Amino acid sequence: MLQQRNLILAIVLSMAVLFGFEYFFGAKQPPMTAQQQDSAQMAASSNGQMAAPSSVQAPGQSPVAAPQVPAQPGAAVPTPGGMTPGAASLSREEALAADISPRIGIDTARLHGSIRLRGARIDDLSLVDYRETVDPQSPEISLLSPPGAPLPYYAEFGWVAGTPGVKVPDADTLWQADRGALGVDAPVTLTWDNGEGLRFIRRIAIDRDFMFSITQAVENIGAGAVTLFPYGLVSRINTPALLNYYILHEGPLGVFDGTLKEVKYSALKDDGEVKHTSTGGWMGITDKYWLTALVTDQSMPVTGRFLYQPRDGRDGYQADFLGAAFTVEPGGRIETSNHLFSGAKEVKLLDRYTDELGIKNFDLAIDFGWFYFMTKPFFLSIQFLHGILGNMGLAILAFTVVLKLVFFPLANKSYRSMSKMKLLQPELKKLQERFKDDRARLNQEMMSLYKKEQVNPLSGCLPIVIQIPVFFALYKVLFVSIEMRHEPFYGWIRDLAAPDPTTIFNLFGLIPWDPPNMLMLGAWPLIMGVTMWMQQKLNPTPADPTQAKIMMFLPIMFTFMLAHFAAGLVIYWTWNNLLSITQQWVIMKRMGAKT
Repeated sequence: MLQQRNLILAIVLSMAVLFGFEYFFGAKQPPMTAQQQDSAQMAASSNGQMAAPSSVQAPGQSPVAAPQVPAQPGAAVPTPGGMTPGAASLSREEALAADISPRIGIDTARLHGSIRLRGARIDDLSLVDYRETVDPQSPEISLLSPPGAPLPYYAEFGWVAGTPGVKVPDADTLWQADRGALGVDAPVTLTWDNGEGLRFIRRIAIDRDFMFSITQAVENIGAGAVTLFPYGLVSRINTPALLNYYILHEGPLGVFDGTLKEVKYSALKDDGEVKHTSTGGWMGITDKYWLTALVTDQSMPVTGRFLYQPRDGRDGYQADFLGAAFTVEPGGRIETSNHLFSGAKEVKLLDRYTDELGIKNFDLAIDFGWFYFMTKPFFLSIQFLHGILGNMGLAILAFTVVLKLVFFPLANKSYRSMSKMKLLQPELKKLQERFKDDRARLNQEMMSLYKKEQVNPLSGCLPIVIQIPVFFALYKVLFVSIEMRHEPFYGWIRDLAAPDPTTIFNLFGLIPWDPPNMLMLGAWPLIMGVTMWMQQKLNPTPADPTQAKIMMFLPIMFTFMLAHFAAGLVIYWTWNNLLSITQQWVIMKRMGAKT
């Protein structure tokens, strides 16, 4: 029938628009524009040193020539951090134990780790609140790791010399610390004297969450003025294991002059380097749930950059910035402050930093996608309900009820029209028998019948058309929000962000056999499929046998498809079906339609 054909067409087109737009027109890296001035280059060598700019011009100053930072004389070409090539086979724990450089401990309520005094690198960080599995005794999530570990990942700050011949701290500089541990109320001050009239001071502080404050100062006790450029970098060696969902960004990203820029690992590997100029902003590297980002002084002009550079046969990725020139006169002192975020992408925490530190669009580190205007309000609503109900699954159920109330008038109108369509089924069958050999006349008579009875055959599509963007937005919330990770429901659902762990193919665990992933068909997806079938039975039956078979196949297709989606999403869909069935059944009974 025409209305069923339109229903199927509406579903297909809606899905194509939603997923196709996200794929083809999502945030892409724009082509780079030519810079009017040659910004400072920060080419990371394999030991993390920065290449000084060939010519740098700070606002209101003339260009200052600066040579490339030379490699350490007489040293062999090192792997990242000066570790030997064989060290890459060490585990993270072994790499930390093998590093003989002194370290400053990091011990807060939310972070464990250390800072390597040689190079002053933050290269050892784990998250106290987050575990690798739902087992609370499983290891903490390791975020930053030192060179020599399987996946080196670290942050570093420093200075690039703008005056020729000036010795600045590098990856091999051994700093002196005023204390042995960094805490929330116990900042650490590092110092180093270059022996040529410059004293470098670095104060590192940490708040109660994941934000480091890095204040760098230089005192000039020499005879001549010196020009320096502050920099910061986040470096990652080897490509991490990726989920590779097109709706999720993993890799370098940043906000420059208020605009989000994202670069995938593969794209950066092809481009080699992507540069942006900005006043303030932030840049870093993101995973699904975790972020390490440099937050510059929001009033300072910077050149931000994403860089790919192979290092001893391994992929090397870097996000860095170079600030404007500072000139320190004899007897003078200069100072600059930046921040480093390294932790979990918690929505309320990122929003708080946006307000407290004035970081523009810091919450865009969470990939809420093109439907941001829906996904973030959905998240905040579910979080609010979670605070009341104490369970994220119950919050999803309550949120579904709220959505049903919001769309109640529209759904009510649609279900009334569908009930009228069901009442017209006998008349439609008579027309089909009468004009079975004249398709054009059949459609004409059907349209006349619809007009006479004031029935809109397309109105039955509205609930599905509305539900698809809501479903997609909620899917994004459950998929990208760390607040959903490892949140339990009841019974066997211990993680609402993961698929239902049960499967009918081992009788839900009664048979000691682990089926392959394609056969993971859990209890909740089956319940969802049954409710979808029940709802379909309330709708008018297609007269065309082929269309009827297609419609009957949809619950089976969705059951297998949603079996690999987050359990929270399947629970939402099931509960939404039950509410819709109840609403539709009541309306049909009132109108006298057969149920």
